[in-house]
Amino acid sequence: MRAPRLHPATRGFAAAADVYERGRPDYPEAAIARIVSRLELRPGRTALDLAAGTGKLTRLLVPSGAHLIALEPVREMRLQLERRVPGVATLAGTAERIPLADGYVDAVTVGQAFHWFRAADALREIHRVLRPGGGLALIWNARDERDPLQAALTEIIDPIAGNTPLRKLRNWKTLLDESGLFERSERSLHEHVQEVDEQGVVERILSISYIATAPKAVRAEVEKRVRELARATEQPLRLPYMTELYIGFR
Repeated sequence: MRAPRLHPATRGFAAAADVYERGRPDYPEAAIARIVSRLELRPGRTALDLAAGTGKLTRLLVPSGAHLIALEPVREMRLQLERRVPGVATLAGTAERIPLADGYVDAVTVGQAFHWFRAADALREIHRVLRPGGGLALIWNARDERDPLQAALTEIIDPIAGNTPLRKLRNWKTLLDESGLFERSERSLHEHVQEVDEQGVVERILSISYIATAPKAVRAEVEKRVRELARATEQPLRLPYMTELYIGFR
């Protein structure tokens, strides 16, 4: 059986893995605490961080004491993860074909990535590797477009998105509820802020997949407009997010 192909836009993560590491925010303490509590992450438990990227979520779960496995299909992102989060087991693979045995883990987490998956296939695979009663957590840092700076950034980048899969196009709690594989699903929202300088705003935007894979001239124009916007915005620069967390149980 051949491994599922990744969406073409994910090439941006290979091209800009270092920018992704520098430009993306972490996750709010309250959301991490909820994941750890609800998924019962502790010594003696095993958790899979699926599509772990550079380890932005993985590293925040390390203090739980759970045995962590980080799975990431993009080699360049995985290398960043191995440098940034030493000691965590890493695997190559996809959400639709997880290289673990049935019932191998107590919990699965997915940070900033589930919208890239073929949802039905991925949920079946996650269900397969989870032990009975095991929990799944999906989390996204959603840019809070009520903020003028975030709204202005959206105006710059949205015309370039094309048919790229986006978080905001699906109701993730409904997806869990209707899958027939997960129960007791819940949604929580957590405010978060990323404090950045001009370069930080630029790298946040350039780390977006469809920006990273855009033609050089397009990327240059985006960078120019983002820099102008950052310079015109009152300092210090703050990028607010509304972090969305969805949890369900096998």
